[in-house]
Order: sequence, then structure tokens, then C-alpha cells
Amino acid sequence: MNQTPEDESARRKRLLTLCFLAIGVVYGDIGTSPLYAFREAFNDVHGVLPLRENVLGVLSLIFWSLITVVSIKYATFILRADNKGEGGVMALMALAQRGVRRVRTRWIVMVIGLFGTSLFFGDAVVTPAISVLSAVEGIEVLSPAAAHYVVPITVLILLGVFSIQKHGTSRIGHLFAPVTLTWFITLGVLGVFGIVRDPSVLKALLPHHAILFFVHNGKLGIFAMGAVVLSITGAEALYSDLGHFGKKPIRLVWFFVVLPCLMLNYLGQGALVLSDPSTAENPFYLLVPAGLLIPMIVLATMATIVASQAVISGTFSMARQAIQLGYLPRMQVLHTSNQQEGQIYLPWINRILLVLTIAIVFGFKSSANLVSAYGLAVVGTMLMNTLLVVIVARRIWRWSYLRVIPVGLIFLGIDALLLTAVADKFIYGAWFPLALGVIVFTIMLTWRRGRELVMREIKRAGLALEPFIASISAHPPLRVSGTAVFLTANPEGVPNALLHNLKHNKVLHERNVILTVDILDEPVAEPEDRKSVVALADDFYLVTLRYGFSEDPNIPAALVAVSQCGFPFEMMDTTFFLSRESIVAGDRPGMMLWRDRLFEFLARNATSATAFFQIPGNRLIELGTQVEI
Repeated sequence: MNQTPEDESARRKRLLTLCFLAIGVVYGDIGTSPLYAFREAFNDVHGVLPLRENVLGVLSLIFWSLITVVSIKYATFILRADNKGEGGVMALMALAQRGVRRVRTRWIVMVIGLFGTSLFFGDAVVTPAISVLSAVEGIEVLSPAAAHYVVPITVLILLGVFSIQKHGTSRIGHLFAPVTLTWFITLGVLGVFGIVRDPSVLKALLPHHAILFFVHNGKLGIFAMGAVVLSITGAEALYSDLGHFGKKPIRLVWFFVVLPCLMLNYLGQGALVLSDPSTAENPFYLLVPAGLLIPMIVLATMATIVASQAVISGTFSMARQAIQLGYLPRMQVLHTSNQQEGQIYLPWINRILLVLTIAIVFGFKSSANLVSAYGLAVVGTMLMNTLLVVIVARRIWRWSYLRVIPVGLIFLGIDALLLTAVADKFIYGAWFPLALGVIVFTIMLTWRRGRELVMREIKRAGLALEPFIASISAHPPLRVSGTAVFLTANPEGVPNALLHNLKHNKVLHERNVILTVDILDEPVAEPEDRKSVVALADDFYLVTLRYGFSEDPNIPAALVAVSQCGFPFEMMDTTFFLSRESIVAGDRPGMMLWRDRLFEFLARNATSATAFFQIPGNRLIELGTQVEI
């Protein structure tokens, strides 16, 4: 079907709009890297001297890292691995699991995905702190005596950023793209003025300068490359925000706006250091004309707020996906916008991020110190992404081994080099986000395993559904009008709530629905897969509702759309029955005792299933069941 000029115009307008919005959301993190990345190559800890060959070498490494890791690996290769339009570690893990059948292999894929997700959470704590700190430190250039105000101002800004989360970003979201676009244009303009100082800095784009850097510096050059890693932090956002904008806008913005502006600024900083090596202490702000320093500090602070906001919002989305897929306990999820489904707020996650972010600001006190904690978690997430996308290429795309192995080895080799470069940062602070990642990883594995053990005990103690219905038909109890909906995770057994109701109240409802909710490994369930209904004997129905991991289950709304259960659902004539399991840590095989107690604690503090599934409290009866694991 041929497109009319009006259709083509509308398509281009939508594409430009998505490109504009992507600038503010996708590239906020990587866009603030020039504040600290280049200078860290010349710091006192594993830094190199600001000699001409070192400046050109570092710039060459930054350029080719942006090309190989961001442009080729992420923008070209990994963006292809979308899970029905969605991206991110959890979506990639679900996609990879779809391509493998062996239980052991699926478990390995799960561990890779969960560890990558855990490292993302660790990185999400460091990113707001280092971004805002590095921007506020511009006042030290303005007035060295004001250095002791940096930490208090940073903390106040971060308190403001986290406090507005409950109101949503819809009110200030329209400012994100203009601020970030202004930021990138400013980066480019400053870079051009810097390059004019010494145009020979453009030689850094030649790859042999990167090779010579290692020849001249040896082992020290490898560790100095840890600063180069900082220039690619935020590359994960290209993939994690795929579902919001699509591949084409993300790629267009990267290649035509972000990459040129970033490199111009890095080259400008390099030219400044070539002309005056003493400026290596803070080349970004020293590149700014003195009369524009205050506006630049304000703009940098606004840009880092946008970057922090994007990371925090991404953490909320990642946490919701983990909850839906059964790797985290249920938490309260609040929608902050009536127009945009993706704008959500998780109070518990926000509080935890706030406390940890403020703690590391007080603990590290400067971006130069905090840089040591940055990078290891980022590279770890990149490595997990590489492993998962290689599995997807082989299992889903059906690439041959002759194609998969060379591509996989190249990307894994780059990741290994980057990991080696940041490995020494462990003792200087990188242990902190890594430790956070290990804690989150342990929680997710424990919650997943704990739910499996609970299901094992429920099935072991339960009754088979079909023989139970047959006995009901043979010895019918008293029936009352209306519909009873029994939520259960085991559709083959009799729900405990049904047994308790029959035992204590001696009655059954006129229509009884055994309801199971399944979360698919897709972001959104297809309409034809949304529900299934099986009519059993004696007015019993087995109903299964399916949701994607990016959807919010709304059971009452879904049941109203079900018409295969004899007669329509009337919510005022429907009662929901739910078994609330009380977990007791025991000595049964399955997990170590400390993990049993951790799971018990998580289950006790999880949001109730009724709130999570949006079941009205006045139509609900909860019956307790004790389960020992």
C-alpha cells in the first residue's frame, strides 16, 4: 500500500519527535561522561603523565571504544535482540531462555541474566552520585575556597531528585530533551574552540595511537584504560530504553548528534591539555571561558539531574520486570502518568536508592574518589549482555557456529580487556557496587527458589482437582448464589481457600472459578493468548489469565472480558478467595537455613497479591495457610 504525502509527513514528524525525546532519556548518562572520563586517565592513581603521546593515545582509545562498544556492539548488534520491541537485561534473559530447552541450560541463562540485572542495580546507585558530584565540583574551579560546599550541595540536589519521583516525571519530562540537547550542542561548541588551540589533536582518531599508548606505557596503560571505560558508561541505556523509542531513533541520535558532540568535546579537552599539561587536573571546566563558567556549572548540574532521573526510572522499570517474572517479591507499583504507561514509581526502591546514594556521597566525598567505584559493575553488565546476545544469535536467530564464534570472541575479548582495566579498582571502591550486586543477586535467587519450594509443599499437601469435583457432584453441598473466584498458582490442585471455605462455611457458590495468572517471557501478551477457559463439571471453570512482564495484572477487568463461563461476571456478585501463605523456615531440603529465613522475611514484607492484582478489598476473603520450607 502506497503512502500518501500526508502519511509520510506524519511518519517523519513522529520519527523526529522520538529522536528528540530519546536525547533526554537514552543519552543522559553517557552524555555526562566528559565531565570526568578524560581527566581520570591522568590522575594520581594508575594515571599516566599528560605527555603528547599519552594524550593522543587516551583520545584514540576513547574514540575507538565509542565506535566498537557503543556504535558496533550496542547500536548495531545488540539492538537487534529485542524481545518483541523491549530491551534490557531482563528482557534479553527471557528471550534467551525461549531459545533453550534443557533445564540446566535455562538455569545458566537465568543466572547470567540475574547477575547482569544485579550489577545494573549496583551501577544505579553510583551513577547519580558521580554525575551530580562531578557537575557541582565546577565551583572549585570558580573558587577553590568553596570546595567544602560540594558535598552538601550534591546531597541537597540528590534529595530533590529522589523526592520528586513520587510525583512522576510527566511534569518535567518535557524539559529533559531540551536540556540534554543544549548540553550536547554546548559540548560540541566547546570542543571546536578547544581543537582550534591545537588542530593536531585530530590525529588521535587514527587507531595506531591507541596501540602506541600500550607500547609506551605497558601495564600502566592497561590500568589507565579504566578511565576510558568511563566514556562508555551509559551504553546499556541504548538497549534498555529500546521499548520506549525503537531502534531507528536511538541509532539516528547516536550517530548524528551524540557521538559527534562527545568526540568533539573529548578532542577539545585533549587539545587544551596538549597546549597546557597543567589543565589535565580538570580539563572540562578549564575548557570553558571564564565568563561562562557559572552558566556551564548550572547546565552541567541540570544535565546530571536528567541523567540521574533516567537511571532511577530505568531501575524502577527493571525492578517491575523482575517482580513480574518472579525474581523479586511483590512491591507497590504506582503509576505517575495517565498518558504514559511506562512512568511508574516504586516507593521501596526509591528509598533504598536514596539512602545508598547519599551514603556513598558522604563516603567518597569527590567524583575523583567515586570514579574508583565506577566502571566494574558497568563492564560486568556489558559482559552479561554479550553472553546472552550470543545465545540469542545461536538459538533464536539460528546463526551458524562459524558466524557466532568469531563475533562472540571479538565482543568477549573487548569486554575482557575492559574488565582487566577496571579490575584494580576493586580495592579502591569498586567493591561497593559489586557487593550491592551480589546482595541483589542473592535476594533474587532466594526469592525464586523459595517460591519453587512453596509450590512443592502446596502440591504435596494438596488434593487433585478433578477427583474433588467428582466427589462434589456425588455428594453436593449447599449452594449459594454468586460467583467465587479462587486464586491459585497450581491449577491441577484444589485451592486451599476452597477447602477452607467448604470446611468452615459448609457451602459452595453457584459458580466456582479456579483462576491462575501466568506471566509470560514477553513484554506484552498477544490478545489471542490473553486468556483461556476450560469448563469442568458441576459449574467449575478453570481460567488462566496471561500477562507480559511489562504489564500490570488487573484481574477484575480481565474477568469482565471473559464470556466463556456460563454467564458474564458481575463484580458486585463475585467474591475472591485467596490463600495467604505464612512461611515458616524449617530444616527441609531445598535451601540453607539462612536463605529460608531470608525468604521468610521477604514474603512477610511483600505487597499482598490482592493489591498487586488490583482486587477490590470489599470483594475479598483471605484465608491463611502455614507452609514450612
